[in-house]
Amino acid sequence: MLWTATNRTPFSRRAFLAGLGGLAALAGTSLSQSALAEGLLDRTQLDVPLFVSPRREADGSFALSIMDDAGQDLARVPLPGRGHGMAISPDKSRLMAFARRPGTFALLIDPYQRKEPQVLSSIPGRHFYGHGCFSADGRLVYAVENDYEAVRGVIGVYDVSGREIQRIGELQTGGIGPHDLLLTDDGKSLVVANGGIQTHPGKPREKLNIDTMTPSVVYLDLNNGDLLASHALEKDLHQLSLRHMAMDSMGQVWVGGQFEGDLSLTPPLVARMTRDESPRLTEIPGPIASGLESYIGSVVANASGDIVATSAPRGGKVMFWSAATGELLGTQDVIDGCGLAPIDESAFLISDGRGGLSYLEEPSSYPEVLARPAGVAWDNHMFAL
Repeated sequence: MLWTATNRTPFSRRAFLAGLGGLAALAGTSLSQSALAEGLLDRTQLDVPLFVSPRREADGSFALSIMDDAGQDLARVPLPGRGHGMAISPDKSRLMAFARRPGTFALLIDPYQRKEPQVLSSIPGRHFYGHGCFSADGRLVYAVENDYEAVRGVIGVYDVSGREIQRIGELQTGGIGPHDLLLTDDGKSLVVANGGIQTHPGKPREKLNIDTMTPSVVYLDLNNGDLLASHALEKDLHQLSLRHMAMDSMGQVWVGGQFEGDLSLTPPLVARMTRDESPRLTEIPGPIASGLESYIGSVVANASGDIVATSAPRGGKVMFWSAATGELLGTQDVIDGCGLAPIDESAFLISDGRGGLSYLEEPSSYPEVLARPAGVAWDNHMFAL
């Protein structure tokens, strides 16, 4: 399961965009036909932004791919099953990729070293929910897990500083169905989105408590696991599963929801909050909201933290919000676009389920397709390395 790598062809992203019409198709073709050599990424040769995302390959297998900001595929590692989210270490030297719920594997990967990834399996009675994060010092990984017999959400705490990964404890999330989590800027607490949906691996994709869902966003003290704050929506929105989050430059947590109620309704799908401030729901104009199928996929802040992007893959939309005011700044059409990652102060990279990687200069610009490898389908999330 060693990394394979391709040789990067150096060129300017903007120059690439200028000649996009022919080069986009050429890039997809040349990369798919290039010979792969056993190797590793060389930091000394990489002076461009890097991005990582799980995907389904043309042959139906699954892999994790690292690409640059021009959409060039630089390296990949096979996955034993479908991936979902990942944790990136503070120094960007390592990452841990998690299986999609109800998967039981995670891989700790160092893309700059020629060595096998470390494979982690969830303990008996648990499965991963697809997300995690590193501690501020990079020594620990916190992973959201389902204690499915006890019907409770937990965070597994893993020491990844040694030769072997060690599970050293767990924290309770104060809810069920924990999905995403964030480390606060001071590194002393976690923010956890409890999606509120009860599941069991015996019924892998079935939702067992739709009528009694209680989603929440909680703040946990990392020193002792104490509950510092808990935020829930109004009772009439108890079926809005709170799933994915991002933090803006002001420390506000943005969360996207996936509605499990009557799909003829158009509830608000995005909220922002702090530890001490209750959720404030954003407004999506009716004509836009009606086409989103009440589903937000990814939530990401740009590099400066003043704009937040939310994807709605079922509706083929990416929406952009002002972090300062909560105002909807605009939308862009990306069919099945879900993965989002910031490139620089204003730009985003967007991945979609049809294999496309698109570059967006700024929220008001039109997404330009950089590459679309034949037969590839990107999964839900993408991360900047």
